[in-house]
Amino acid sequence: MRHPLTSPPASKPAPRPAQERLQKILSQAGITSRRHAEELIASGHVQVNGHLVTQLGSKANPRTDRITIDGRLLKPADAPLYILLHKPVNVVTTLSDPEGRPTVRQYVPEVRARIYPIGRLDFHSSGLLLLTNDGELALRLTHPRYGVRKSYHVKVKGTPTVETLAHLAAGVHLEEGRTGPAQVRVLRHGEGKTWLEITIGEGRKREIRRMCERVGHQVEKLTRVALGPLTLGKLVPGQHRMLTEREVFELRRTVGLA
Repeated sequence: MRHPLTSPPASKPAPRPAQERLQKILSQAGITSRRHAEELIASGHVQVNGHLVTQLGSKANPRTDRITIDGRLLKPADAPLYILLHKPVNVVTTLSDPEGRPTVRQYVPEVRARIYPIGRLDFHSSGLLLLTNDGELALRLTHPRYGVRKSYHVKVKGTPTVETLAHLAAGVHLEEGRTGPAQVRVLRHGEGKTWLEITIGEGRKREIRRMCERVGHQVEKLTRVALGPLTLGKLVPGQHRMLTEREVFELRRTVGLA
């Protein structure tokens, strides 16, 4: 029995629903990029609880607020997924292909959520590919500002000289301009071929292949083995796994999101 002079304990106020910037909510829902979401808001396409919102930086709660785009209700975002896939060669790094070629989507059939491949890995290349529905992480991993390092094992014809290796490392002139500095080291030689490890912080189309061809060494095989803190490990082509919590934390910290 409570003592008559003792006041009942004060009840704690219920926690307020977490709010996020509206453009982030749209991006995380997987319908558009953060930049396009800002354009949609500024041009008057978005309403929150029936009220038009045009001010960038406005916040809402994706779980409790009714958010519409041109009258269509925004569905809540799926739980974040982070999948590391060893992309095989002769597979397109898209979710669908009008030419009917195999796509990376076929290698994660059990995943129902809409996920996106992050970064370029061309049809004839293999290796580490990240698939996620985390729109903000995807944006930063592919934005030049963050310069996320990517490492490749590359088999080229011939034996590059010390001068050629230094040329690759210093930067190569391509059609759209000079490439940034790279780390280049020889892994092994054999039968007129050379295996190199090349690490870059850019994401130009077919960049490694074009760099090597520019200095006179055609690429015969190319495998991406690392993306930021992630490594391919022992996954064989076609296999995939979920990232660990630690890997997600380290990856997000790399681009300033942790």
